[in-house]
Amino acid sequence: MKRLTFLLLAAVALAGCDAFSSEPTYGGLSIEGFNYTPYNLDRFVIKDKYGNTASGGGDLPPGTGEGRLSCCYKLKGTNFTVNWDVYDADEAIKDIYAPIKMIHKVTNVHLAPTKVPGGAGDVVLGLHFYPDDHIEFEFRKDLSGTRIAYDEIWYWLKKNHNQLLNPDGQDDDAMLRKAARLAAAGWKKYGFTDTVDLEQYVYLTLLNPRFDEHPAVRLAIKEANGKPGAFGMAMQRLPDSVVDDIKQGRFETSKSAQHG
Repeated sequence: MKRLTFLLLAAVALAGCDAFSSEPTYGGLSIEGFNYTPYNLDRFVIKDKYGNTASGGGDLPPGTGEGRLSCCYKLKGTNFTVNWDVYDADEAIKDIYAPIKMIHKVTNVHLAPTKVPGGAGDVVLGLHFYPDDHIEFEFRKDLSGTRIAYDEIWYWLKKNHNQLLNPDGQDDDAMLRKAARLAAAGWKKYGFTDTVDLEQYVYLTLLNPRFDEHPAVRLAIKEANGKPGAFGMAMQRLPDSVVDDIKQGRFETSKSAQHG
Protein backbone atom coordinates (compact mmCIF):
# COMPACT_ATOMS: atom_id res chain seq x y z
CA MET A 1 0.00 0.00 0.00
CA LYS A 2 2.82 2.37 0.93
CA ARG A 3 4.55 1.55 -2.35
CA LEU A 4 1.34 2.30 -4.33
CA THR A 5 0.93 5.63 -2.52
CA PHE A 6 4.54 6.51 -3.26
CA LEU A 7 4.11 5.73 -6.96
CA LEU A 8 0.97 7.84 -7.15
CA LEU A 9 2.68 10.78 -5.48
CA ALA A 10 5.64 10.43 -7.82
CA ALA A 11 3.33 10.45 -10.84
CA VAL A 12 1.59 13.56 -9.58
CA ALA A 13 4.93 15.26 -8.97
CA LEU A 14 6.05 14.49 -12.50
CA ALA A 15 2.77 15.73 -13.97
CA GLY A 16 2.89 18.92 -11.92
CA CYS A 17 -0.17 21.14 -11.72
CA ASP A 18 -1.58 19.58 -14.89
CA ALA A 19 -2.70 16.60 -12.82
CA PHE A 20 -5.20 18.76 -10.92
CA SER A 21 -6.29 21.00 -13.78
CA SER A 22 -9.23 20.59 -16.13
CA GLU A 23 -7.52 22.95 -18.58
CA PRO A 24 -6.30 21.30 -21.80
CA THR A 25 -2.56 20.96 -22.25
CA TYR A 26 -0.92 20.83 -25.67
CA GLY A 27 2.65 19.56 -25.78
CA GLY A 28 5.24 19.12 -28.52
CA LEU A 29 3.69 21.85 -30.65
CA SER A 30 5.22 23.26 -33.80
CA ILE A 31 4.17 26.87 -34.48
CA GLU A 32 3.30 28.32 -37.89
CA GLY A 33 2.12 31.83 -38.75
CA PHE A 34 -0.05 32.84 -41.72
CA ASN A 35 0.12 36.55 -42.49
CA TYR A 36 -2.96 38.13 -44.10
CA THR A 37 -2.12 41.67 -42.99
CA PRO A 38 -0.79 44.15 -45.56
CA TYR A 39 2.44 44.42 -43.53
CA ASN A 40 5.47 42.25 -42.93
CA LEU A 41 4.95 40.08 -39.87
CA ASP A 42 7.96 39.92 -37.57
CA ARG A 43 8.36 37.64 -34.57
CA PHE A 44 5.30 36.76 -32.48
CA VAL A 45 5.08 35.25 -29.00
CA ILE A 46 2.12 33.31 -27.54
CA LYS A 47 1.66 33.30 -23.78
CA ASP A 48 -0.74 31.35 -21.59
CA LYS A 49 -1.69 32.22 -18.02
CA TYR A 50 0.58 29.50 -16.64
CA GLY A 51 3.78 31.10 -17.91
CA ASN A 52 4.27 28.92 -20.97
CA THR A 53 5.33 30.63 -24.18
CA ALA A 54 5.69 29.70 -27.85
CA SER A 55 7.03 31.79 -30.69
CA GLY A 56 7.31 31.97 -34.45
CA GLY A 57 7.36 34.31 -37.40
CA GLY A 58 10.44 35.97 -38.80
CA ASP A 59 9.76 38.70 -41.38
CA LEU A 60 6.83 37.11 -43.20
CA PRO A 61 5.61 39.29 -46.12
CA PRO A 62 1.85 39.57 -46.78
CA GLY A 63 0.36 36.24 -47.78
CA THR A 64 3.25 34.08 -46.59
CA GLY A 65 3.80 31.63 -43.75
CA GLU A 66 3.42 28.17 -45.26
CA GLY A 67 6.36 25.93 -44.52
CA ARG A 68 7.99 28.02 -41.77
CA LEU A 69 7.90 26.27 -38.40
CA SER A 70 9.35 26.64 -34.95
CA CYS A 71 9.30 23.71 -32.51
CA CYS A 72 8.66 22.40 -29.90
CA TYR A 73 6.41 24.09 -27.35
CA LYS A 74 3.86 23.45 -24.64
CA LEU A 75 0.76 25.58 -24.12
CA LYS A 76 -2.06 25.17 -21.64
CA GLY A 77 -5.56 26.53 -21.23
CA THR A 78 -8.16 28.16 -23.43
CA ASN A 79 -7.14 31.80 -23.32
CA PHE A 80 -3.91 33.12 -24.77
CA THR A 81 -2.20 36.43 -25.46
CA VAL A 82 -0.22 37.00 -28.64
CA ASN A 83 2.35 39.77 -28.76
CA TRP A 84 3.33 40.49 -32.34
CA ASP A 85 5.11 43.07 -34.48
CA VAL A 86 4.61 44.20 -38.04
CA TYR A 87 6.23 46.83 -40.22
CA ASP A 88 5.47 48.61 -43.47
CA ALA A 89 8.01 47.36 -46.02
CA ASP A 90 7.20 50.21 -48.42
CA GLU A 91 8.20 52.68 -45.74
CA ALA A 92 11.26 50.66 -44.74
CA ILE A 93 12.79 50.64 -48.23
CA LYS A 94 12.63 54.43 -48.51
CA ASP A 95 15.69 54.56 -46.27
CA ILE A 96 17.40 51.20 -45.91
CA TYR A 97 19.81 52.61 -43.33
CA ALA A 98 17.14 53.91 -40.96
CA PRO A 99 15.83 51.68 -38.15
CA ILE A 100 12.70 49.77 -39.12
CA LYS A 101 9.64 51.23 -37.44
CA MET A 102 7.95 48.29 -35.79
CA ILE A 103 4.25 48.40 -34.97
CA HIS A 104 3.57 46.40 -31.81
CA LYS A 105 0.23 44.66 -31.39
CA VAL A 106 -1.37 42.56 -28.66
CA THR A 107 -4.27 40.19 -29.38
CA ASN A 108 -6.20 37.94 -27.01
CA VAL A 109 -7.26 34.60 -28.46
CA HIS A 110 -9.75 32.06 -27.08
CA LEU A 111 -9.33 28.44 -28.13
CA ALA A 112 -11.98 25.94 -27.09
CA PRO A 113 -10.60 22.66 -25.67
CA THR A 114 -9.49 20.61 -28.66
CA LYS A 115 -8.56 16.93 -28.93
CA VAL A 116 -5.29 16.80 -30.83
CA PRO A 117 -4.02 13.41 -32.04
CA GLY A 118 -0.34 12.77 -32.57
CA GLY A 119 2.90 12.90 -30.65
CA ALA A 120 5.51 15.56 -30.01
CA GLY A 121 6.47 17.36 -33.19
CA ASP A 122 3.51 15.94 -35.14
CA VAL A 123 1.02 18.71 -34.40
CA VAL A 124 1.19 22.18 -35.91
CA LEU A 125 -0.55 25.12 -34.27
CA GLY A 126 -1.27 27.58 -37.06
CA LEU A 127 -1.88 31.24 -36.25
CA HIS A 128 -3.88 33.13 -38.87
CA PHE A 129 -3.21 36.89 -38.61
CA TYR A 130 -6.04 38.88 -40.22
CA PRO A 131 -6.12 42.49 -41.50
CA ASP A 132 -8.31 43.65 -38.60
CA ASP A 133 -5.68 42.37 -36.11
CA HIS A 134 -7.68 39.38 -34.88
CA ILE A 135 -5.93 36.02 -34.80
CA GLU A 136 -7.39 32.54 -35.20
CA PHE A 137 -5.69 29.38 -33.89
CA GLU A 138 -5.90 26.16 -35.88
CA PHE A 139 -4.42 22.74 -35.18
CA ARG A 140 -3.19 21.08 -38.35
CA LYS A 141 -0.99 18.20 -39.54
CA ASP A 142 0.74 19.81 -42.53
CA LEU A 143 2.49 23.02 -43.56
CA SER A 144 -0.06 24.26 -46.09
CA GLY A 145 -3.43 25.87 -45.50
CA THR A 146 -3.25 29.57 -46.24
CA ARG A 147 -6.73 31.11 -46.29
CA ILE A 148 -6.01 34.16 -48.47
CA ALA A 149 -3.72 33.69 -51.48
CA TYR A 150 -2.29 37.16 -52.05
CA ASP A 151 0.37 35.78 -54.40
CA GLU A 152 -2.24 34.25 -56.70
CA ILE A 153 -4.23 37.49 -56.73
CA TRP A 154 -1.11 39.49 -57.59
CA TYR A 155 -0.07 37.03 -60.34
CA TRP A 156 -3.52 37.15 -61.94
CA LEU A 157 -3.45 40.95 -61.97
CA LYS A 158 0.07 41.00 -63.38
CA LYS A 159 -0.93 38.59 -66.15
CA ASN A 160 -4.23 40.23 -67.07
CA HIS A 161 -4.13 43.86 -65.92
CA ASN A 162 -0.48 44.70 -65.37
CA GLN A 163 -0.69 48.25 -66.73
CA LEU A 164 -3.58 48.98 -64.40
CA LEU A 165 -1.79 47.50 -61.40
CA ASN A 166 1.69 48.78 -62.21
CA PRO A 167 1.59 51.90 -64.39
CA ASP A 168 4.99 53.06 -63.14
CA GLY A 169 6.89 49.84 -63.73
CA GLN A 170 7.75 49.09 -60.11
CA ASP A 171 9.27 45.78 -58.98
CA ASP A 172 7.22 42.67 -58.32
CA ASP A 173 7.62 42.79 -54.55
CA ALA A 174 6.12 46.28 -54.39
CA MET A 175 3.23 45.24 -56.60
CA LEU A 176 2.56 42.14 -54.50
CA ARG A 177 2.30 44.40 -51.45
CA LYS A 178 -0.01 46.75 -53.37
CA ALA A 179 -2.29 43.87 -54.38
CA ALA A 180 -2.24 42.58 -50.80
CA ARG A 181 -3.28 45.96 -49.39
CA LEU A 182 -6.23 46.17 -51.75
CA ALA A 183 -7.25 42.55 -51.17
CA ALA A 184 -7.01 43.04 -47.41
CA ALA A 185 -9.46 45.92 -47.78
CA GLY A 186 -11.82 43.52 -49.60
CA TRP A 187 -11.62 41.12 -46.67
CA LYS A 188 -12.27 43.87 -44.14
CA LYS A 189 -15.21 45.33 -46.05
CA TYR A 190 -16.96 42.21 -47.31
CA GLY A 191 -15.20 39.22 -45.75
CA PHE A 192 -13.91 37.95 -49.10
CA THR A 193 -11.33 35.17 -48.89
CA ASP A 194 -11.99 33.36 -52.16
CA THR A 195 -9.24 34.08 -54.69
CA VAL A 196 -11.58 34.88 -57.60
CA ASP A 197 -13.67 37.18 -55.40
CA LEU A 198 -10.57 39.09 -54.37
CA GLU A 199 -9.12 39.19 -57.88
CA GLN A 200 -12.26 40.94 -59.08
CA TYR A 201 -12.44 43.17 -56.02
CA VAL A 202 -8.88 44.42 -56.54
CA TYR A 203 -9.31 44.79 -60.31
CA LEU A 204 -12.47 46.86 -59.94
CA THR A 205 -10.91 48.91 -57.13
CA LEU A 206 -8.07 49.79 -59.51
CA LEU A 207 -10.66 50.84 -62.11
CA ASN A 208 -12.50 53.00 -59.59
CA PRO A 209 -12.24 52.85 -55.77
CA ARG A 210 -15.98 53.61 -55.63
CA PHE A 211 -16.92 50.71 -57.89
CA ASP A 212 -19.16 49.09 -55.28
CA GLU A 213 -21.52 52.05 -55.43
CA HIS A 214 -22.71 50.84 -58.83
CA PRO A 215 -26.18 49.19 -58.57
CA ALA A 216 -25.06 46.07 -60.45
CA VAL A 217 -22.17 45.55 -58.06
CA ARG A 218 -24.29 46.21 -54.98
CA LEU A 219 -26.79 43.61 -56.18
CA ALA A 220 -24.02 41.07 -56.83
CA ILE A 221 -22.55 41.59 -53.36
CA LYS A 222 -25.96 41.07 -51.79
CA GLU A 223 -26.67 37.91 -53.78
CA ALA A 224 -23.19 36.48 -53.13
CA ASN A 225 -23.40 36.78 -49.36
CA GLY A 226 -22.15 33.54 -47.82
CA LYS A 227 -21.27 32.03 -51.22
CA PRO A 228 -17.48 32.06 -51.81
CA GLY A 229 -16.65 32.67 -55.46
CA ALA A 230 -20.11 33.94 -56.40
CA PHE A 231 -19.14 37.61 -56.36
CA GLY A 232 -16.11 37.01 -58.57
CA MET A 233 -18.11 35.01 -61.08
CA ALA A 234 -20.79 37.71 -61.20
CA MET A 235 -18.17 40.39 -61.82
CA GLN A 236 -16.66 38.34 -64.64
CA ARG A 237 -20.08 38.40 -66.32
CA LEU A 238 -20.57 42.16 -66.09
CA PRO A 239 -21.45 43.65 -69.49
CA ASP A 240 -18.84 45.95 -71.03
CA SER A 241 -21.29 48.82 -70.64
CA VAL A 242 -21.34 48.36 -66.86
CA VAL A 243 -17.54 48.14 -66.69
CA ASP A 244 -17.38 51.38 -68.68
CA ASP A 245 -19.88 52.98 -66.28
CA ILE A 246 -17.61 51.98 -63.40
CA LYS A 247 -14.54 53.42 -65.11
CA GLN A 248 -16.35 56.70 -65.75
CA GLY A 249 -17.96 56.87 -62.32
CA ARG A 250 -21.50 56.65 -63.63
CA PHE A 251 -23.32 54.98 -60.76
CA GLU A 252 -26.91 56.08 -61.34
CA THR A 253 -29.51 53.35 -61.77
CA SER A 254 -29.98 52.58 -65.44
CA LYS A 255 -30.65 49.70 -67.76
CA SER A 256 -26.91 49.12 -67.99
CA ALA A 257 -26.85 48.46 -64.25
CA GLN A 258 -28.44 45.06 -64.74
CA HIS A 259 -25.88 42.27 -64.95
CA GLY A 260 -26.54 39.04 -66.63
